[in-house]
Amino acid sequence: MIDHLSRVDGTRILADLHALRAIGTYKTGVHKPTFSEPHIRSLHWLVQRLPEAGLTGEIDGIGNILGTSTKPGPKLLAGSHLESQNHAGWLDGPLGVIYALEAARVINRDPNTSGAVEVASWCDEEGHFGHFLGSRSYVGGVTEADIDAAHDRSGKRMRDALRDAGLTGRARAQYERGRHIGYLEAHIEQGETLESSGLKIGVVTSIVGIWQYRITFTGEQNHAGTTRMAIRRDAGLALARFCVDIDERFPAACGPRTVWTTGRIRLDPGAPSIIPGAAEMLFQIRDDDPAVIARLEDLLRSMAAEVDKQGRCSVAVERIRTGAPALMDVAFQQAVEQAGAARAGGRSLRMPSGAGHDAQILATVMPAGMLFVPSIGGISHHWTENTADADIVTGAEVFVDTCRRLLAR
Repeated sequence: MIDHLSRVDGTRILADLHALRAIGTYKTGVHKPTFSEPHIRSLHWLVQRLPEAGLTGEIDGIGNILGTSTKPGPKLLAGSHLESQNHAGWLDGPLGVIYALEAARVINRDPNTSGAVEVASWCDEEGHFGHFLGSRSYVGGVTEADIDAAHDRSGKRMRDALRDAGLTGRARAQYERGRHIGYLEAHIEQGETLESSGLKIGVVTSIVGIWQYRITFTGEQNHAGTTRMAIRRDAGLALARFCVDIDERFPAACGPRTVWTTGRIRLDPGAPSIIPGAAEMLFQIRDDDPAVIARLEDLLRSMAAEVDKQGRCSVAVERIRTGAPALMDVAFQQAVEQAGAARAGGRSLRMPSGAGHDAQILATVMPAGMLFVPSIGGISHHWTENTADADIVTGAEVFVDTCRRLLAR
């Protein structure tokens, strides 16, 4: 096994990642929103690379790429995504695609290995038009009506984006039951646990569920100079106090890894001389235990009821997104851990993922697993995101070893 693993080409992996980094460069990161010109160029770049790995594939009708092999034996699906958050990092997404491509290059042309690695690039994992649209489409979770309704924050319709990308009329790749023994994804950690612990590989045990809420406060719009403080019904002030109250009361009800975030606040009308008559916040809770989420949602609603009773402002809590947590397959975890022992000196840690990934969608139809490599400073979703070259190469060696172990099963 070690002789075969020596074929992993770290120089080639880094060159591929830097080639993708050069498409849509922003400072030291990239700016590749879904279906932007840099994103489409990146997809075509990948299609051109597939034959090197004995794969054929094209961009499908929702922006996915699925490189398939005719080699006999079991098939392992692997990949990630190629679009980015706005003005973000160069590794979030592409790392997993290039690891999968390298595994396919190494394994698929090896006559001593039965089976093949097939490579996927899922569209819009980052949610510019929706949540996990590409992988959800693959498993049958996206209808044509869903695509008709999808649009980005600028209001551009997904149908128009598909047309502009030349993808109108193309069929969407669909999950084929029994084709794959499972799905493997690699990713930067997007946190500092591995780096701060001197570890090289994260063995992902679960992926958190994400619940998102729109919380709306309704008061009374009035003049900022003539309305006495004692009689104001300031929706913006009610929102601010609610945010503080969350931070004071959630810790007693949350789990050990629960996180919550107020990601956007909007005041209406949002003028300096007008008391806001309405205010809105987008609020998110993440945990891998649905019971914890249910408990926190109950608390959130009871807090809103308390504000209502005070009589100055009314509060409405609307759940706008749910995401069930996903457990990673035990056998996949074991394979990653064994590969880490062989290729990373055993410097691995079993850990949950606090971020959502396409693997949680694939886990609904097949066994799935993930591995993490360290993130410098724990930074991600920012153009300074980075991972040391040596850690990228070590991660690739562990990834390819894991693929071999899974195919050998």
